[in-house]
Amino acid sequence: MNYLTIIGLVTCVIYVSAADVQKAFEDARIVPEVIDVAPAEKIQVKYGSKEVDLGNDFTPMETQNIPEIHYKHEGGVLYTLIMTDPDVPIPKRKGYNREFKHWVVGNIPEENVAKGEVLAEYVGPAPPIFSGKHRYVFLVYKQNQGSITFDERRLSNRDGLLRLRFNVKKFAEKYNLEGPIAGNFLRAEYDDNVPTFSKLLGF
Repeated sequence: MNYLTIIGLVTCVIYVSAADVQKAFEDARIVPEVIDVAPAEKIQVKYGSKEVDLGNDFTPMETQNIPEIHYKHEGGVLYTLIMTDPDVPIPKRKGYNREFKHWVVGNIPEENVAKGEVLAEYVGPAPPIFSGKHRYVFLVYKQNQGSITFDERRLSNRDGLLRLRFNVKKFAEKYNLEGPIAGNFLRAEYDDNVPTFSKLLGF
């Protein structure tokens, strides 16, 4: 097998992977309900030994700890990571910000999330009873202008009410973020552990 053949195979694999990610986001209606254009790359998101895979199911208990995150990145570039739930059971009026902000980290050097600036501390899925399966969407944006001075109120993992009415599209536009360049998502629904998690959030 020659060098050009190897390059062709790698290109094909990347292309199929991008198509799979885009199709999954469109099939799940994340496009256009959450973002306008699907990312081309997949974020690796792992809770312990279990990996998020474009809409597979997790329990609230499995997702309470901060996941391990990896994504394709460029050297010396800063990124923003967002986790949002667009299925909060409130009226879906036009222009209404119906997302719940689960996690926002900005000014991430390459993919070192732990060294980024935490705007909203991580809180795991805790979907209300009778609200069905929720989509929990992970998105990575590129910060082309370098370091950003975010004027968002910093949220702890107990500031539940202040996380309502989030809109990831408006957030990305506000700070001129490129992308999302990568994404992934899981699904989770109510179980008997949710009341405990909701109480910690202040609900």
